[in-house]
Amino acid sequence: MASVKEIAQLANVSQGTASMVLNGKGDQYRISAATQQKVIEVARQLNYQPNISARRLRSGGETVLPIIALFWALDTRTALISRVLKGIQDSFTCLEEEYELMIQPYVGTRLCDVRSLLTGTRFNGAIIANPTEQDEEFLEQANLLVPIVLYQRSSTKYSYVNVDSFKSGENVAMLFASRGHSRVGVIVPNVSSKAIRLRKEGFIAKSRELALAIAEQHLVYSDFSEEGGYEAIRILMEQVGELPSAIFVISDQMSVGALMALNEVGIRVPMDIEIVGHDDDEVTRFTIPPLTTVHLPVEKMAAECVMQLTNLMQHKSNATVSHLFETHLELRQSCGGYK
Repeated sequence: MASVKEIAQLANVSQGTASMVLNGKGDQYRISAATQQKVIEVARQLNYQPNISARRLRSGGETVLPIIALFWALDTRTALISRVLKGIQDSFTCLEEEYELMIQPYVGTRLCDVRSLLTGTRFNGAIIANPTEQDEEFLEQANLLVPIVLYQRSSTKYSYVNVDSFKSGENVAMLFASRGHSRVGVIVPNVSSKAIRLRKEGFIAKSRELALAIAEQHLVYSDFSEEGGYEAIRILMEQVGELPSAIFVISDQMSVGALMALNEVGIRVPMDIEIVGHDDDEVTRFTIPPLTTVHLPVEKMAAECVMQLTNLMQHKSNATVSHLFETHLELRQSCGGYK
């Protein structure tokens, strides 16, 4: 394995400069961005792996285990992380070696500011969840020193675990068409997410193909929360007056708020309007009525992320791996099945 001395020689910098950059202290010591990038690129070429365990021993740490970081965007609902953590925990029980898990919050669109992702000074590998499209562009251009796996995103450069989000949207449109709907709507979380965008685009494209009308005012963006779903229905009622006969709400959390708003104005689900959510979170079985939703296999996807990442960390595989899981409609009372 390459040493800091070798990296310094190839990057044409002092060993101290190389060490500071590789320890994530380049900005602190005012080392230019160009020099930092040069050091990181050389380290990447030499397959440099920081000895995190040795650093922790020097700092008095008692337990020395490989660390997996879960990157979670701050603009993503924390409620969604519970299923991811369950999948990771389940996968840990199946591994021969022990690992520690670290949660690394980051600001959406500012993944580039997390220097430890470039230097690999805090963890041995990372699962990156919910990056914005700007974050994805950064990752495609970056030279990272730690192995990473993307959760619910795709990449030409990194291993990833994903679903066909476009197809998920199409399936909801086909369900609505089979049930005889002609005017449909969609409520979209107002966040930068390729997965959410593809669900919306798949739903709209298949709706047009099946002659389902989506009026401009029946496409509503709102906050990624229960309150956002509630407000979206209020907006539809106030601005439009007449609702479509079926709505695809691209978030179970928003669906909860939408159901409450519809109940308040006396619109019955599913008799007057049918609703389909997305994700199949635990709460969907307990709404009134229980919510028909697209099942996203979060736990299995998270477990697969761990398996891919540990293989990379143990050098069992150097090739990028992709795994696409299937989604399906979980039919409950808010919208019936295919006719």
